[in-house]
Amino acid sequence: MIKKLIGKKLKATRLKNDMTIQELAAASNVSSNMISRIERGLTIPSVEILVKLAGAFGMSINYFVEEAETGSTVIHTRRGEGEPIFFFEDKHQITSLTQGLRDPGFAVFYDTLEAGCDSGQGGMVHTGEEFALVVRGRMEFVIEETSYILEEGDSIVFKASLPHRWKNLHDGKTLVLWVVSPAPDVAQPARTDEAVGA
Repeated sequence: MIKKLIGKKLKATRLKNDMTIQELAAASNVSSNMISRIERGLTIPSVEILVKLAGAFGMSINYFVEEAETGSTVIHTRRGEGEPIFFFEDKHQITSLTQGLRDPGFAVFYDTLEAGCDSGQGGMVHTGEEFALVVRGRMEFVIEETSYILEEGDSIVFKASLPHRWKNLHDGKTLVLWVVSPAPDVAQPARTDEAVGA
């Protein structure tokens, strides 16, 4: 996430100064290839490179570092974008729509479930609340051993302290929009038992 935050900040600053990548490369003595990789969030620049880039704008390195440390107050995600987070890559893919938000009180995810995917047999219990909206497909939620079948457009909200589990009942992919509070820590690829809805 730090890579993407620094990359977005660098690109925004470059465009604000009406500079091409080549012009910034010449002004900073950092290769255009490296600048392109940083802007696309493919690499974290060294302190030396950040100092050169910040200097080209007449700024301190803190301009970039503080942004990476604190996150943003606004996250704008266009359709098809988002921060991918994977659990069982072949069956269960989660994309965050709130990753990078400063001090979030909740998190929003798109969850793509392959046919037969489920959260496991055990009832999961944790703090907070969860909201799920079935955008496409069909799911079963079992909360305190009560079964709820959700068709496309149906939603459910519940206290996450209640034992719960879920299963994709559709013979294809099911797409679920989750809102989870408090926001789980997803800065690192999570294990299967730390999945959204877990």
